[in-house]
Amino acid sequence: MTGPIAPRGARPGLGRKAARGAFVTFGGQGIKIAVQTLSVMLLARRLTPQDYGLIAMVVAIIGVGEIFRDFGLSSAAVQARTLSKEQRDNLFWINAAIGFTLAAIVFSGAGLIARLYGQPGLAPIARVLCLTFVCNGFATQYRADLNRRLLFVRLTVADVTAPAVGLVVALVLATQGATYWSLVGQQIGQALALLVMLAAGAHWIPGLPHRHADMGRLLRFGTNLVVTQLIGYAGNNVDSLTIGIRLGAGPLGFYNRAFSLLMTPLTQLRAPTTTVALPILARLSDDDDRYAQFVQRGQLALGYTLVAGLAVVISAAEPVTQIFLGSAWTSVTPILRLLAVAGVFQTLAYVGYWIYLSRGLTRDLMQYSIITALIKVACITVGSVWGVVGVAAGYAVAPALAWPLSLWWLARRTSIPMGALMRGALRIVAVAACAAGAASVVVQSLAGDDAFVRLLAALGTAAAVYALAALTRPVRADLTGVVGILRLATVRTSR
Repeated sequence: MTGPIAPRGARPGLGRKAARGAFVTFGGQGIKIAVQTLSVMLLARRLTPQDYGLIAMVVAIIGVGEIFRDFGLSSAAVQARTLSKEQRDNLFWINAAIGFTLAAIVFSGAGLIARLYGQPGLAPIARVLCLTFVCNGFATQYRADLNRRLLFVRLTVADVTAPAVGLVVALVLATQGATYWSLVGQQIGQALALLVMLAAGAHWIPGLPHRHADMGRLLRFGTNLVVTQLIGYAGNNVDSLTIGIRLGAGPLGFYNRAFSLLMTPLTQLRAPTTTVALPILARLSDDDDRYAQFVQRGQLALGYTLVAGLAVVISAAEPVTQIFLGSAWTSVTPILRLLAVAGVFQTLAYVGYWIYLSRGLTRDLMQYSIITALIKVACITVGSVWGVVGVAAGYAVAPALAWPLSLWWLARRTSIPMGALMRGALRIVAVAACAAGAASVVVQSLAGDDAFVRLLAALGTAAAVYALAALTRPVRADLTGVVGILRLATVRTSR
């Protein structure tokens, strides 16, 4: 058996790699979000809510296959202290085989999806979209390998190029009158481009499967994680399923555009924090003090950036909708505002996900996810009585209830700075609420003005509130901690 594939960051210089990785990853993510936003703006003016609703119906069902396709094995590979070439080859073929299997299942079951919604046109959409499982199955371990070796530049180039390719494909098809097939082409084009870029960046070709490679630890990690992700997926998509089944493609199209305009970029901003934090926290696992410091400052960094942005969206949802979607999508405004509230509490709880993965607590994560999924299902089901806005309200209430439960659950299983995390989060929420309230008053006072003017006014007002808050000692200390996380990333973990 050949030697283990050690992560490059395991040697001295990890801090410098982490700092560069964070810079590159977040920079690339900014470009990716710009592409995503451009996609929303351009395609929303060429397609209808019905078009988006049809694709969202299919994705809500077949998207669960993406979890099975990964099977938690990408995270298993990244967090493993050592990974042999034989294990890497086996993981590649396992993910590829799962991808082909899922594609076959979706292709043969496309008719069932159409019958579930009462929309015959969904069957051919599902049969074409199943090709994404094949592409992503091949790409999974290439991505994990680049992440494990801290090759963030190559990973970022792939993540930026793929959606750009998908957007070009969608625009070309849309200008030819392809309607919802433009969105199908976007998904296929993006998946193919991502596979090519990741494979080219990883610079390796998998060998044949190895029967004697020890896969037990990796598969156990993946099994626990995939169950957790399945539970999370069910909870995260009960809103789309509920709207699609009870209200139809039109309302789902409005909800889907609000979700794509806000929650998709928010997820894209949070995801790279895990890419950077997971390998770092895994290497700080033997140093409880520095581990706790990284987690605490990580929450502050997310809170005083992402949550601050969400406060602006809450106050300026109407001009944001007009600017990015156009006047035909005004029904999105209350949905967008409620989703921003949900994003606040999801972001505060996000560092808990880092802890579960870096500590290997996938079984506990699974158990906690069951509880939070039940909370979300209950809130959304009750909210659906009041239509699509009620669903959005239920989606917002659920993470507000689950967030403190997350801290309590983790405190039962591992050492975390629970008090510091709770106090920091409350300060983040208090400042964001003040900023959103003040900006809302300003936006309402400018109701007759241009949407861009109102959005700029909201940004300026929120910035002024944060500047005033920084004059207080606790918030000033928080901001110092945010700066400190950059310094922490530059400290060598090996002594």
